[in-house]
Amino acid sequence: MAAKLSPLRLASPLFVFRAGFRPAITTTAPLNARLATTQSAPPGSSPTTKRRSVTIVNDTGRVPWQNLSIGEKAARTTQQTFNLGLVLVGLAATGAVFTVLYLEVFSTDSKTAVFNRTADRVRKDPKCIEILAGAGMHTKREITAHGEPSHSRWARNRTIASRLETDKAGVEHLHMHFYVEGPAASGTVQVHMTKGPGDKEYEYRTLALDVPGHQRHYLVNVDGLSSGLSKAGGRLFGVRWN
Repeated sequence: MAAKLSPLRLASPLFVFRAGFRPAITTTAPLNARLATTQSAPPGSSPTTKRRSVTIVNDTGRVPWQNLSIGEKAARTTQQTFNLGLVLVGLAATGAVFTVLYLEVFSTDSKTAVFNRTADRVRKDPKCIEILAGAGMHTKREITAHGEPSHSRWARNRTIASRLETDKAGVEHLHMHFYVEGPAASGTVQVHMTKGPGDKEYEYRTLALDVPGHQRHYLVNVDGLSSGLSKAGGRLFGVRWN
């Protein structure tokens, strides 16, 4: 009885020779293996790649919400909550910076605004110009004003010494002093301003210039006028006011 021969399966490379060509290596795979590979994918479908799991670090938002697992949804929620917190902190910090800038620089009641307004008033006063710049014609640009002295030559912004108090009646008292320099002399400017509960801006009570070797020069002296009235028994122009 003749032995039954099984079909020959070729899985090793073959060398194909053609006239006029270099030998080429071809691989012959079993037919049934190729058919199994072809039939494994359903018709009309494209090969799919396995995506990485979504975490707090690598989540870019490209994977739709419905395709996320419970753990991945928790990771995305945590990441978005953290990002929202950063945005809110940034907005709060920006608001705080603008608030400080307004209160310290742009507000009419800020120390910087009071300093600039008072220094300009001193520069325009004829008596102050005479004391600080000397006799003759001078301009207000020859008189400079600055805050507390600094030992550093590079310190441009010097601190302006000031004190804010509120009395029992609710009146705010602003005390400030700064320094002025001119070609002839240097001095200190003393400021006392008040603002009542219904007032919008501070008003001068005392504005004086102190220069060594000179008598104090008052630009505004409401406090001195009030003290003078009390010492005189409350009389002004022959009329008793108390």
